[in-house]
Amino acid sequence: MNTSRFVASLLAGLALGSTVFAQRPNQTPPPTSPEVAGDRSVTFRLAAPKAEAVKLAGSDLPGLGQGKDMTKGTNGVWEVTCGPVPPGSYRYNFSVDGVSVIDPRNPKTSESNENTWSLVHVPGADWQDLKDVPHGAVAQVTYWSTTLKKFRRLHVYTPPGYEAGSDRYPVFYLLHGAFDSDNSWSTVGRAGFILDNLIAAGKAKPMVMVMPAGHTGPFTFGRGSMSGEFEPDFVTDIMPLVEKRYRVRTERANRAIAGLSMGGAHTLNIGIPHLEKFSCVGVYSSGIFGIVQRPGAPAPQGPSFEEKHKAILDDAKLKEGLKLFWFATGKDDFLVETTRKTVEMFKAHRFNVVYRETDGAHTWDKWRDYLNEFAPQLFQ
Repeated sequence: MNTSRFVASLLAGLALGSTVFAQRPNQTPPPTSPEVAGDRSVTFRLAAPKAEAVKLAGSDLPGLGQGKDMTKGTNGVWEVTCGPVPPGSYRYNFSVDGVSVIDPRNPKTSESNENTWSLVHVPGADWQDLKDVPHGAVAQVTYWSTTLKKFRRLHVYTPPGYEAGSDRYPVFYLLHGAFDSDNSWSTVGRAGFILDNLIAAGKAKPMVMVMPAGHTGPFTFGRGSMSGEFEPDFVTDIMPLVEKRYRVRTERANRAIAGLSMGGAHTLNIGIPHLEKFSCVGVYSSGIFGIVQRPGAPAPQGPSFEEKHKAILDDAKLKEGLKLFWFATGKDDFLVETTRKTVEMFKAHRFNVVYRETDGAHTWDKWRDYLNEFAPQLFQ
């Protein structure tokens, strides 16, 4: 077939397709979901004409609880409106006749530890919104863990101008919580945008931010999370990888670590035994797991954190290089007593601890706030 005949055939096919589509007047256009209104209310929609019950679910959206029933329209589209909700990012999904599904009309997603959520951002908070400022880049990096004998993944934020320059930057390791992944801080956590805005405003120094995967296997409390498998991977594989591949400074004064919930416990399990490596340590909504004995819980086995690390805790020289030791937890957080007891223990060993007890609970809106407050204090 020559070129002109091929083009004529292609155009005829496109015209036929348009005609066929136009001959389906009863076809329902795909719904818009999610739809964020000017008053910060959010409407979610799902086309599921054969479903009998659909709920909106997600722990991030305020007031959602066990889910919110959606209403079915005559066109087979289910709909519900939430809010107004505070500015921020929220993970959600739909429960369709008891089966969880992500929003097929929304390409934005956020990974948890073993599943994916749909993601919606509600603008209105200047410090975490996408703004017309220079932006860094977030890369997904795969590496071989010699410690765990398997391939692993982490995410790395590099600041604006990194690719075109030759400067070396301080490095900040930011760890996720028990129901999250290495993808979480850069999606629902808005970490890259928060740093972009802080750097553009001159409030934070440009830095490389590393967000590793804290889970080393299927998640259960104790196995593959707080079992002690992540910490060797971090020290033996992750830190050397970052220092080899990226232009980061390796002096103690230019290295920081922080984490939320499980990641906060990981931070202490890494930062205290290797205190000579970190000048700034941050713990969000967390502390030393087991320092508070829960009613009915089995008694901890073996020496306590304090007993294992007594020599380091009492080393005055190591404390001299620790510029910032920062804790923050919400008053309604289920780990607030753990944080309080942890802070009390470190103060008893003469650590200069900064403790912020805020409003709120164990939720992403608090952790974004904490990052926004913590990052400007780094490497000063």
